[in-house]
Amino acid sequence: MTKEWVYGQEMSTKEITAFSKELNVSTAISNILLKRGISDFNHAKTFFRPKLNQLHDPFLMKDLSNAVNRLSDALFKGEKILIYGDYDVDGTTSVALVYRFLKNFSNHLGHYIPDRYKEGYGISEVGVRYAHDNGYGLMIALDCGIRANKQADLAKSLGIDLIICDHHLPGESLPNAFAILDPKRRDCNYPYKELSGCGVGFKLMQGFCIQNTIPQEKLFEVLDLLMVSIASDIVPITGENRVLAHYGLLKINHSPSAGLQALIDIGGLKKKMTISNVVFGIGPRINAAGRIGHGEEAVNLLISESKEEAGLIAARINEKNLERKGLDKNITEEALGMIEADDLLKESSTTVLYKNDWHKGVIGIVASRCIEKYYRPTIILTSSSGKITGSARSVDGFDVHQAISECSDFLEQFGGHKYAAGLTLKEENLEGFKEKFEEVVRKSISEEQLVPKLYIDSVVGLSSLSFKFHEVLSQMAPFGPANPQPIFASKRLICKGKPRLLKDAHIKMTVSEQGSDKNIDAIAFGFGDFYDDLLNCESFDLAYHLDVNEYLGNKTLQLMVKDINLR
Repeated sequence: MTKEWVYGQEMSTKEITAFSKELNVSTAISNILLKRGISDFNHAKTFFRPKLNQLHDPFLMKDLSNAVNRLSDALFKGEKILIYGDYDVDGTTSVALVYRFLKNFSNHLGHYIPDRYKEGYGISEVGVRYAHDNGYGLMIALDCGIRANKQADLAKSLGIDLIICDHHLPGESLPNAFAILDPKRRDCNYPYKELSGCGVGFKLMQGFCIQNTIPQEKLFEVLDLLMVSIASDIVPITGENRVLAHYGLLKINHSPSAGLQALIDIGGLKKKMTISNVVFGIGPRINAAGRIGHGEEAVNLLISESKEEAGLIAARINEKNLERKGLDKNITEEALGMIEADDLLKESSTTVLYKNDWHKGVIGIVASRCIEKYYRPTIILTSSSGKITGSARSVDGFDVHQAISECSDFLEQFGGHKYAAGLTLKEENLEGFKEKFEEVVRKSISEEQLVPKLYIDSVVGLSSLSFKFHEVLSQMAPFGPANPQPIFASKRLICKGKPRLLKDAHIKMTVSEQGSDKNIDAIAFGFGDFYDDLLNCESFDLAYHLDVNEYLGNKTLQLMVKDINLR
């Protein structure tokens, strides 16, 4: 797929040079920092040296004081407390974090994850009645609940106090709960709005520590769980999330919990853990529990204190992940085949596909896979409980949630955010919804939004690349949304010697600038189709991450190619 290289606003040479001197870094590094809004020494210091004392006061969050008082009272009186969470990574890590921490203060805790297929997303009536039938007087809902108005009313009628810890956008009216913690509440002045659901639960626990003079170091022992939620829920790696992710990575790399260690072992994740390999190595396995089986199994893994028990649960979850991969592959191939066979669909501004036997647990993944081939807002639908249910994914800059809301006349329910949403509708409304969604998107999406972008941080010569340069770059981690790993571009390169084609899909080559003695290895995964062109072109431009390859104890710089422009 052809990508548009976007270089962003050019900073002035004078500004770049002055900032380089102030920080004692190269102009390429100062240019990146300036483009990311880091323009003074103090901001750079907090960026490169995140500290836990940079976290905001949790009591700045609306309703947090009420929530802490109610929680403290329940623990003091020995009440039964049910910790309830969604079935995805954010929800299950939230439940595990709160449960593991509060176990230090109570023997009357329970945890509950709704069944994805029987109860659906969020707080369910079944879950509320379970809390009542089992004598829970306090229910803490994590990563869900901000739109659960009916369920909150039911809880209140049954004498259950409900504390909601969510990070999704509220609806027009808030649920009638005992306390609602959500930085996205219109009346909440909490200074950081991008916490994960697990992050909101963490702030509740932090407030509990402060009010009860409990050393927060005990809470920081579960930061590895919070980091997994931040990574897997694709929230911005800025502000508090950056601090929490940084210390969570330190924790998982030095003393991970038994459950996370079991996932690292079974996934063969031997390298130092980063946001990236958490996203691709740990997150999918935790998600697989709820996609293919039940999310409770993920919670049982993450709260396990036994290496042996954790290993057994991780093995079962890994089997579910292998099953998930097979479903993902087969359904993606089927979905892409449906597009290829339909000329009208190929020319559409959207992809909306329905098949009644597609597995509900992987349709969101399939939507993302389809966007990799056909870059446009995509909805994948299947049958569930007599209705059609689906997952939507979007492209950079386009609000798919807003587009779906304009089709609400055809829907039973929907929810989500700008780039991902879920929806449910009756089968008789499917064709009407598809037509309306295409109409809404076609009117509101720009041609520019239908072309994938590759954002280039800086154009550099190969001679400026060094181990020291890479070391400074690595201190900009953790990388993720809003703080992506820097992408560089180098122009008019040539191959030194003949490139190698690996397994028909990847290219390994040594590149150089014309007339230069500086050679550097490059690996281009998935660019096998470029092989013949590279043999015959005069020169080419590369966009890449800078990496260090280690083999048999030898370290070499290597370009991890993101795109190739032939000249």
